[in-house]
Amino acid sequence: MKKKALTLAKLHGTPLFIIDHEKIRRNYRIFKKNLPRVQAYYAVKANPNQEIISTLFDEGASFDVASYNEFMQVYTHIRHFGEKDKDFYIWDKIIFSNTVKHRDTLKKIRRYKPLVTYDNADELEKIKEHCDTAGVVLRLKVPDVGSQVELSSKFGAEPADARTLIDQAFDLGLVVEGLSFHVGSQCTVFDNFTAALEIVSQVFHDARKRGHNLNIVDIGGGFPVPYDSQVPQFENLAKVINAELARHFPQDAEIIAEPGRFIVATAAVLVSQIVGKARRDGKIFYYINDGVYHTFSGVVYDHWTPNFRALSPRSHRAKAGATEVCAVVGPTCDSFDKISLSEQLPADLRIGDYLYTENIGAYSIASSTRFNGFEGAKVLSVNKRTRKKP
Repeated sequence: MKKKALTLAKLHGTPLFIIDHEKIRRNYRIFKKNLPRVQAYYAVKANPNQEIISTLFDEGASFDVASYNEFMQVYTHIRHFGEKDKDFYIWDKIIFSNTVKHRDTLKKIRRYKPLVTYDNADELEKIKEHCDTAGVVLRLKVPDVGSQVELSSKFGAEPADARTLIDQAFDLGLVVEGLSFHVGSQCTVFDNFTAALEIVSQVFHDARKRGHNLNIVDIGGGFPVPYDSQVPQFENLAKVINAELARHFPQDAEIIAEPGRFIVATAAVLVSQIVGKARRDGKIFYYINDGVYHTFSGVVYDHWTPNFRALSPRSHRAKAGATEVCAVVGPTCDSFDKISLSEQLPADLRIGDYLYTENIGAYSIASSTRFNGFEGAKVLSVNKRTRKKP
């Protein structure tokens, strides 16, 4: 891929964000193969690029959306459906997983009888007032210690409050479809999933015993991406999840998940270019035309560890000069815009040389800005398939 990426960078300019759609299809199929009981709802927030959504739509994926705009990105693909088919698709293949939704959003989606999540009584009252057609899913707080991004401090009802929140929903005339949880993004502690499924199982069976016909168990996201050799294999986690699902839940329970990072993280690379070089306090600083306000925003918002390899514009080979610990920083006027202060790179790189970054598909361009007037990376898709006209 490095050789092809350099060729494309010369052709299209930099910074260049290259999405490999064959890799997206492969990741989605790996997920489905290893978790055959689970319906995969792609978490659009991980990377909302429209062509990614198109590829996954064609693969038959469902979608996890957090806002009306994300909903409309998916809706674009079903505009031509008949009304009944359109309504069924939204009911069956889209979940609003944001536990706090704007009133205007609820009003707009009311006609579709959507599936939405909640984790507090005030949200229930809001759903009842503005989207009483919705089926609701109660999100529970579960252990997420050790995950790259912990979520339980902001989302999820205490399990001890679950019975009350379920009863309140039914008392309002809403239908509780099921339960959900999230063990945190990039979860490498498998015990978090085990503990979460145990917690959700207890609430699920208690609700059923009390006459509430809950059907859905949403196991969220957090499935580990192989950023490096230390990350435990997804296939091993899948075995744990499959065993726990079989142990805790009946066959009539519908199991869904919200993979985002797992689908797209390894499906994109970035080619950036060195635009400046200086030695500061004995360390080489390479200034590139991308930074933490742009494609490397995941360094700030996602606790992501960047990676760089040097490429020479004069050949297709990786630079092989003597290396030393260098800093790679962004182009803006903010001193905060430091991507990494400890990259092992050749000391003889020059202005105009290229840097190559792998596994940058998730939570990167999704949170890019135009700070200081710098445009974000150009986005280029490769290995797309020709779509059939509806």
